[in-house]
Amino acid sequence: MTDELVSKVSRQVTKTFPEMRGVRPTVKRETGGDDDPRYLLTYKGKADLPGGKTLSRIVRVVADDRGRIIRISTSR
Repeated sequence: MTDELVSKVSRQVTKTFPEMRGVRPTVKRETGGDDDPRYLLTYKGKADLPGGKTLSRIVRVVADDRGRIIRISTSR
């Protein structure tokens, strides 16, 4: 996956999860057919909570080779 497509996906992710702004994801190609390549992008960040506490958050995104998001999941 090119850097341009990673940036495109990251912009979409930060709209939903603003705490992931500036986080560089790890990118792995998922196994599957060559006619439909998919990539797993994993973002690891921290969200600020009331009272000065923080919450570690992991966001996993499955995207195709055109940068379209297929699925997003997150930890709490």
